[in-house]
Amino acid sequence: MNQSKAQDRVRSISGPRIASIATLAVVLACAASARAQSDAEALAPPKNTLDAGLVLAFPAALVTGMSAGVGATFMRAARGGWLAWGARASWSTATEYSPAPTYAVTDEEIRLRLCGQVQHAVGRGLFGLRVGLGGTLVYEDRTLVQGARAGLPASQQEITSWAMLPAADFEGIVVLRVWNSWGMSVSGGPTLHGLHGGVRTGWTSGLGVTWQH
Repeated sequence: MNQSKAQDRVRSISGPRIASIATLAVVLACAASARAQSDAEALAPPKNTLDAGLVLAFPAALVTGMSAGVGATFMRAARGGWLAWGARASWSTATEYSPAPTYAVTDEEIRLRLCGQVQHAVGRGLFGLRVGLGGTLVYEDRTLVQGARAGLPASQQEITSWAMLPAADFEGIVVLRVWNSWGMSVSGGPTLHGLHGGVRTGWTSGLGVTWQH
């Protein structure tokens, strides 16, 4: 009689304990699975990357100076995440002075590129090599310094022109995800422009804010 009561008491105590242990095990298993999934997502390369920020480049048509402005890039990763494609657009301006007679020459550049990229994600970082092909639209404003003092008409003081130059960019890019989908990027590399029947080499660089998803 007493032995039966003792067995019932053990069963009544062990039952809730077993249920609690089983529930705790399920919760821990779910938490571990969620953490593993989160880590896998953090390591996986993003499907879409939007980049916008500052641009510094060697002018496409001017001999000296530095072209400064803003630019934006959108890249979409292909299946597997090693390749990406997209487009880039930027606007920048540069000014130089030419001697005898003295002109202030200002070039505004709109760079339009279709891009392909080889990339690799490591933790929160993304490393890539990007190739951009397209054209650079150059608007040039050449103003004669002190032309008004010399008594020249307005038509002789200022000369404007447009030109579309074929171009190619080769850039290395590093993207670091800082908070959730937001991060920052650094890029740079050589550029090629077709100018006056030849090829002119230069460079371009960028510092931007990125959004990845």
